[in-house]
This record gives sequence, structure tokens and C-alpha cells, in this order.
Amino acid sequence: MRTIKDWCTYIHAVAKGKGWWETERNVPEQLALMHSELSEALEEYRKGNKLDYVYYGYVKEQRQWSKPEGFGIELADCVIRIMDTCEAYGIDLEEMIKVKMEYNETRSYRHGGKKC
Repeated sequence: MRTIKDWCTYIHAVAKGKGWWETERNVPEQLALMHSELSEALEEYRKGNKLDYVYYGYVKEQRQWSKPEGFGIELADCVIRIMDTCEAYGIDLEEMIKVKMEYNETRSYRHGGKKC
């Protein structure tokens, strides 16, 4: 089973192999791309499909219906972009999650009464 670090390394290697890191990418661009994936997830939600529904979009270059689409797929795309970015900039995402969750466990119920 892959660890979070293993996934980050693998995802970044694939992205590099596909030419996405031939020149250094900047942090604002990476954040905007993460945001765009979340916006795509919102659009999938607005379509009213089940959240775990996966369907396949048409890919012109391949002349086939092969691109996975759906709410969960867009969330996965965001996680993939986050993992790629973390690996590119030497961020240990697994450690960051551990540190943040240790802190979250100490917080009050609904962080003191926040609505959302």
C-alpha cells in the first residue's frame, strides 16, 4: 500500500514525465489550478449527479469516451494537484497532515460555535 509520500512522489514523476515541470511553475498558478478543480467539482454537484457517480467524457485526440468525470473525480484532481505541488516544493504532506490533525484534535466543538 502506498503512503501519502509515495503518492506525492509518483504523481509528481508522472506530471514531470508529461512535461508539466519543464520550466518551474509558480505557486499562484498552482493554487489557481487547485481552485479550478474545486470549481469543476462544484459544477458536477450542481448537475445533480450522485457524488460517487463516474462517467466518461469524449477525448478528441484518442477518439473515444475515456476521460473520467464526476464530483469525486474533480476532488481527486485537486488532491493530485496538491500532491504534485507538495512534491515539487519539498513539502512533506504526510507530516503536515499529521501536525494539523494533532492540533485539530485539541480544538473545541465546532471551533467555538462556528456555523460552517
